[in-house]
Amino acid sequence: MRTEPKLTRLDRVFARLDREPERPAHLDVPKMSRHRIVLFAATLAFYGAIVWAVVITSWLVRLDWQVMFFRPYQQWSEIHWFVDYYVVLGQRGPTAVMVAAWLGWRSWRQHTLRPLLALGVSLLLLNVTVGAAKYGMGRLGPHYATVIGSNEMWRGGDIFPSGHTANAVVTWGILAYMASTPRARRWLSAVSAVTSLGVGMATVYLGTHWLSDVLLGWAAGLLILLALPWFEPLIARSETRIFELRDRLRDRRSRPAALPAGPPPVVVTPLPVDREEVAARSPRTPVYLAPGPHTSRAERTPITPAGSRRPPQPERHPRGSASSARP
Repeated sequence: MRTEPKLTRLDRVFARLDREPERPAHLDVPKMSRHRIVLFAATLAFYGAIVWAVVITSWLVRLDWQVMFFRPYQQWSEIHWFVDYYVVLGQRGPTAVMVAAWLGWRSWRQHTLRPLLALGVSLLLLNVTVGAAKYGMGRLGPHYATVIGSNEMWRGGDIFPSGHTANAVVTWGILAYMASTPRARRWLSAVSAVTSLGVGMATVYLGTHWLSDVLLGWAAGLLILLALPWFEPLIARSETRIFELRDRLRDRRSRPAALPAGPPPVVVTPLPVDREEVAARSPRTPVYLAPGPHTSRAERTPITPAGSRRPPQPERHPRGSASSARP
């Protein structure tokens, strides 16, 4: 009796990957629904409220100073080494490389550039919006504060909002945004939220950011993720143009190399022949040699070149004849 081997879950996953699927048509591209618009408006209002609370030096600024004087990195110094490594999950370079590697593999498997293009658009929006807010408000960090109780705004700083927190929200949240099933989207959303929350609290623990910086960084990253569906038509057009350019390059490479242009060939036309004139010509009379007596080779006169040192030979007699008696 022949039994089939029992496949594990990992074997089924690799068997599914070996199918080399074409570009899937069932992927759910998020759209700017009414629910998403409400979330975007609420997050934008929260963003504005944080900025206004810091500008007017409200209770939020006083809370920032209380947390700074508490010095969490001294209160819980035993976890300092772990926080130093964990905060790397919010740095632009390492996180972008890791997420781009995963999305690039997905793009290759699914024959689509949408994951990589969506990551590029989100990082571009992150650089423009967060960078403009940082340098526009110019807030100093806790380690560089000058006046106790002040908001430290417009003093040449670049920490408001927190770039680590916003970057963590965008880079890890893009994985949930690109999920192909609702279940995967829910799980990845929870993981990205916990990761970005931990990165923000790590910066507060290390004293590199105020608490209000972290709150504004969360809002800034979430605004970018919520606004991505507005850029989906641009992503689709960019993907189409890139594929068209690739097809043109392939066609150009597959064509044979054209020969260099040279002068046109010269056509030689034969001269007309007058058949009557050719027929009127008399053929040449063949020349026949008169027959004559043939002598044997021995009877022929030897020919000696002029100036030759070879002595003349005596006349030879043909074979069979009697030779003359010697004296």
